[in-house]
Amino acid sequence: MVEPLSDAEVERYSRQLILRGVGEAGQRLLQQASVLVVGAGALGSPVIAYLAGAGVGRLTIVDGVAVDVSNLSRQPLHAEAGLGAGKAASAAATALGINSAVDVRAERRRLSAGDASAAVAGHDIVCDCTDDFEIKFALNDACLGAAVPLAHAAVLEFGGQLTTIVPGGPCLRCLFGAPPAPGEVPTCAQAGILGPVAGVVGAMQANEVLNLILGLGEPLSGRLMIYEGLRPRARIVDFAIDPACPAPHGASPGGGIIPGQADAMEERR
Repeated sequence: MVEPLSDAEVERYSRQLILRGVGEAGQRLLQQASVLVVGAGALGSPVIAYLAGAGVGRLTIVDGVAVDVSNLSRQPLHAEAGLGAGKAASAAATALGINSAVDVRAERRRLSAGDASAAVAGHDIVCDCTDDFEIKFALNDACLGAAVPLAHAAVLEFGGQLTTIVPGGPCLRCLFGAPPAPGEVPTCAQAGILGPVAGVVGAMQANEVLNLILGLGEPLSGRLMIYEGLRPRARIVDFAIDPACPAPHGASPGGGIIPGQADAMEERR
């Protein structure tokens, strides 16, 4: 017998509980889910805030740098009082301030290609909120190998992109081949980024994650959404599995993205 949500939980999550396809069964899926967020900066800010607010059960936040004053214009997880603190810890504190019921774990370290697989283990979904191409592709490979969905996003100047890598579907290597050579693509520090652009793209990334957990909608698998902020619009570029892709593509796991998801989805019908 599954315990019903408490009165406090019903009040807190009331606006999403009344959504078609969510309800108490969907809220339990969120509370059972574990999400790894790599990067607690401009993209990580909306992702972490919205996932915590929605009641995702466990968030692991990995970021190796400290909060700098130049971050504050586009990273609302952090504040002046936290300058010099690790971004992972600062983001975790803000997430807990939003929802103290979430199990938030902060890891101050730079993820590397060698430890990506270990970091992914034990999580249901991974969010790529980093600006490091080596890490992006390492997460791509690790998630495919572990059959864990990866929500990818990137932003620069006045635009951004996002896609979702699901087990058995096309991946970043199918789309781009390999990471760009060092210096080939400018960083945000070199080319700049408008804060709200990261907010828009990060919010869409959080939406992808929640839809995956809830088993709602259609993920951006095999589709790259490109957002343009100067003349606001979004366009979709379709892409398929590259037969020569070296990444470990495998079959999609059955029974839903999250263990128990299929039963909960059936309960909502």
